Amino acid sequence: MRSASRSAAALATAAALGALQTLAFVHTWMWPLPLAATAWLAWACGRASPRRAAALGWVFAAAWIGAGTWWLFVSMHRYGGLPAPLAAAAVALLASALALYLALAMALYARWRRGRAASDVPLFAGLWLLAELARGVLFTGFPWVASGYAQVDSPLALLAPWVGVYGIGAAGAALAALAARQLRGAVAAVAALALLALAQVLGPPPFTRAAGTLAVTLLQPAVPQDQKFDAARLPATLGWLAERLHAEGPGLVVVPETAVPLLPPQLDEFAPGWWDALEARYRVPGRAALVGVPLGDFESGYTNSALGLSAQARYRYDKHHLVPFGEFIPRGFRWFTELMHIPLGDFARGVVDAPSFAFGGQRIGPNICYEDLFGEELARRFRDPARAPTMLANLSNIAWFGRTVALPQHLAISRLRSLELQRPMLRATNTGATAIVDHRGQVVAQLPAHERGVLRGQVQGREGTTPFAWWASRAGLWPLFAAALLGVAAARPWRRGGRN
Repeated sequence: MRSASRSAAALATAAALGALQTLAFVHTWMWPLPLAATAWLAWACGRASPRRAAALGWVFAAAWIGAGTWWLFVSMHRYGGLPAPLAAAAVALLASALALYLALAMALYARWRRGRAASDVPLFAGLWLLAELARGVLFTGFPWVASGYAQVDSPLALLAPWVGVYGIGAAGAALAALAARQLRGAVAAVAALALLALAQVLGPPPFTRAAGTLAVTLLQPAVPQDQKFDAARLPATLGWLAERLHAEGPGLVVVPETAVPLLPPQLDEFAPGWWDALEARYRVPGRAALVGVPLGDFESGYTNSALGLSAQARYRYDKHHLVPFGEFIPRGFRWFTELMHIPLGDFARGVVDAPSFAFGGQRIGPNICYEDLFGEELARRFRDPARAPTMLANLSNIAWFGRTVALPQHLAISRLRSLELQRPMLRATNTGATAIVDHRGQVVAQLPAHERGVLRGQVQGREGTTPFAWWASRAGLWPLFAAALLGVAAARPWRRGGRN
């Protein structure tokens, strides 16, 4: 009876800590919280059987992912029309399935640990890294609330241009496993963080250099998702966009994902001459616009795209990494998407290493919404330094998730991309967070969320390549897989013998 009570208490603690740590993905100053939660998990799994460690890891991860992505319920129920019980069950099932990666990792940790810091710390970090890589890659990947994003304002952020978000997560797991080894380990972990904090004060290594400035304007239409496709409201939306786009002077104007919610032929029927007038306005040298709009037709397929208008030839970027169920239908799940009322729910993919939009001496690298979760894919554009973006532009529509924590979470993700690649990020969103992020991952200007507005600023472009951009552009995430396997190999699990 006492053993059952202890087991239940441990599972409850794992669930509580897994959920509680998600606060740090919104309030990034709380970055020590996930490290402490992970340290507890390492401590608990280090004293458990493989079966119990698997249960602890699964409960911890399911609570972590569920608490970090509960806003998916809003998109499916409020805007997709899915019945509330089914929407809630879908979120719970997703979190439960993705938690299996960490469950397996913790079972292997309990089985292979040898009781020595020299082997157990790299073992825990390596298995943690493998679990996060699996979640971020398999079945198109879902790396939202990957552990490294909680460290965007911590001393560990200094590692971003070297090893990226997954490397930061692995470093945090190593410190947590070290801290779990009683007082001496905790002192060593704190000392390591202190050294990183000191290095952070000195600033990140200057892998990139200034490459001129560009005047930018970011539009935030603030159209609620349930009004976006309402025919009665479309004239007001299109009118505001046209007014702002025609009013802006020299520089680049960035308009959010599908801010123009109609295909061009539909738009010509609804508002004749809208596109022609806009293109004429931006055919003048010194002016450019990057506009989010769906393109295509039934025969050739639809794309979630950004059109670049300038004195040069029209530029087009098509989103490559699509959102399952929102932008493409996984095989066997059409019945599920048909329960929801999401327009244009099955898009075609663009190329992964698309060229940049050249304007004003800068190369602007667009990415649309969910794509900025995949730093290894953005890094593909940096293989040729002469073609690499000097700044990035994220066009998003997070109105699907209402007034939830998805907005600040996504801002932290964009900030981490800026740290990895040492490039500024222009975030033009429908309802927020519309912001200018510099190459050091700092927000230099931001609009209030859910309010219509215009954000203007001067943005400094950057040339040069970070170590992360160099190796990820050539090898993707394989170097991290190799590092994780080396960490596991350091435990020498194939050798017989007990702990010592």
